[in-house]
Amino acid sequence: MGLEQLSERYAEHNRVERGAGFVFAGLERIELFRRYVGGPGRKVLDLGCRDGSLSRAYADGNEIVGVDADREALAAAAELGIETHWADLDEPLDFDDASFDVVVAGELLEHLRDPHRVVDDLRRVLRSDGTFVASVPNAYRLKNRLRFLAGRDPEDDPTHLHMFAPDDVNTLLNGFEDPRVHFIAGRLVGLQPRLFANDIVFSGRKPR
Repeated sequence: MGLEQLSERYAEHNRVERGAGFVFAGLERIELFRRYVGGPGRKVLDLGCRDGSLSRAYADGNEIVGVDADREALAAAAELGIETHWADLDEPLDFDDASFDVVVAGELLEHLRDPHRVVDDLRRVLRSDGTFVASVPNAYRLKNRLRFLAGRDPEDDPTHLHMFAPDDVNTLLNGFEDPRVHFIAGRLVGLQPRLFANDIVFSGRKPR
């Protein structure tokens, strides 16, 4: 699929399923991303930034560079002062080695053909002691398991190419120091996070 087709697909998906300003898992995810991005004075690469709805949570005092396949959403992100790049994130990142203090990948990796390659590439563009912060849907939550047992697809988002269980998140953090994993978004998360969390936020630092 070419970049123009990819842009049209995600523009339609974002309009129908997300809408302007939508942030999955809301305030919980916003606060965790703001904490891990930190600042001020950070240069932040925001992969899959869409219209900047989440980026604005950590933009104050930081330099944000946003990348997305949805050209329509990027136009909205640019209005927030984000430096935008239109690209297919399944392709290698067009940035120099060790050029960012933080790389963000919020609700992105499940949409990519080879998320592990993308994590390796974002590690390349991170500076030593830089922060990787990301989130993915908890595809193995109880709701999805019950859908599967009922003979239905556990995920109903046609743009998702991968499903991540908690152990898969730990694998993505291999090679990063100080790994942190948070199970969020769900009324019963306190009872059993792995079963009831709708989303997983995680972070790690690139070794010095």
